[in-house]
Amino acid sequence: MPEPQVSVVIPCLNEEATIGSCVQKAREGLQKAGVSGEIIVVDNGSTDKSITLALRAGARIVKQPTRGYGAAYLKGIQESRGNFLIFGDGDDTYDFGEIPSLLIPLQKSGYDMVLGSRFKGTINKGAMSFSHRYIGNPILTGILNLFFGSSVTDAHTGMRAIRRSALERLHLKTPGMEFASEMIISALREKLRILEIPITYYARGGVSKLNSISDAWRHLRFMLLFSPTWLFMVPGLLLFLGGAGALFLSGY
Repeated sequence: MPEPQVSVVIPCLNEEATIGSCVQKAREGLQKAGVSGEIIVVDNGSTDKSITLALRAGARIVKQPTRGYGAAYLKGIQESRGNFLIFGDGDDTYDFGEIPSLLIPLQKSGYDMVLGSRFKGTINKGAMSFSHRYIGNPILTGILNLFFGSSVTDAHTGMRAIRRSALERLHLKTPGMEFASEMIISALREKLRILEIPITYYARGGVSKLNSISDAWRHLRFMLLFSPTWLFMVPGLLLFLGGAGALFLSGY
């Protein structure tokens, strides 16, 4: 069997309501793009019918017993064979029929990574809560842009494409939700050519696995650890100026 040109990697934890549809859309997206490909569903400990349905739809199953968004993707990356990789969630919030739009900039325009931006595209009714749409995502994306000098609009999108040669330069390691931030921060540090394209974001099927507060803290903590200027120098300078001001006002 010839090596696939593209590997589609989909993490899965109890997504029986949607995983079959995701795999089918990925197959159609690969056909539309005119490329040979493989669809890897990474089973992160499903206890429902997800894996049976994914197999039936034509996916290759990879087991990752270590729980976590990043852990699932790292296992899928390890098992993949394509020169280009497409990442997308298994809850049907992203349309894998958009694979051609993700691939073309990598194949023909020299980009290293493509991000599907929900905020440049369309967010369907009920797809994203008010707090995530207007508070959480904009704030965390804004902090990332401030800390690392970027201008992305959707740092936590679940739909991405990347060249394998570029991915290997990133040395990704984080097992949790901060994997999304790690990928972009590492890409910026490696000076990869990044493009955002508009995509449509759909209401999910099944039960959400997100924990808004702990997931947000994971992203923020990771960004601070990779930005010593903001972790140490800026707070230190503010404390120094505050202390100096207090001394001045006290008459010393």
